[in-house]
Amino acid sequence: MSESKQLNALSDRFRGFYPVVIDIESAGFNAKTDALLEIAAVTLKMDEDGWLQLDQTLHFHVEPFEGAILHPEALAFNGIDPDNPLRGAVNEYDALHAIFKQVRKGMKDQGCNRAIVVAHNANFDHSFMMAAAERTALKRNPFHPFATFDTAALSGLVVGQTVLAKACKAAGIAFDASQAHSALYDTERTAELFCELVNRWKRLGGWPPLPVADEQPVDEQPVDAEISDSE
Repeated sequence: MSESKQLNALSDRFRGFYPVVIDIESAGFNAKTDALLEIAAVTLKMDEDGWLQLDQTLHFHVEPFEGAILHPEALAFNGIDPDNPLRGAVNEYDALHAIFKQVRKGMKDQGCNRAIVVAHNANFDHSFMMAAAERTALKRNPFHPFATFDTAALSGLVVGQTVLAKACKAAGIAFDASQAHSALYDTERTAELFCELVNRWKRLGGWPPLPVADEQPVDEQPVDAEISDSE
């Protein structure tokens, strides 16, 4: 593989990590006790010129696990009715199994060795997904156990905004507030935002990185750069 193709490969861009954008809607803030109600995942790819773009999307409404706490204020905020039969909800195992399977395939196709969660305020989504994976005893979890790419932090750096809607608008991405707090909508907007932030760095000349010149060993310094004892 040529050097230019390597620099435009997804596996090379993030040190072997395969970025997957995740958004979760829940019935509270405690990943161990509160229900995971909705999850969406968007995988990413790079074109032949090294521009990051959206690839595939998975989306599931999720049944609360047995004994889960559902806080009324959280349900009022996200507008989810867990008892609505039209949700077509699946259990946590089926939702995560499908996502993990697709992610492992993407990792193999892209030559990556580990998936990494990309999310807005990523610790929240990462913690809920990991807690659900532990509850369901899912094996071969492709995601890094603690590392994430947080678009809230990246947006604060690049466009000066940390709220998803404001960050999208600052980055030139349309955002419909009436569709916010849907895992599918928020994931797609977060994916667009992450791609824009990464691609903007490339447009500004920050990627590919400049080659680093090898440091010249001390014993190979030019003779005229040394000071003799006679001087």
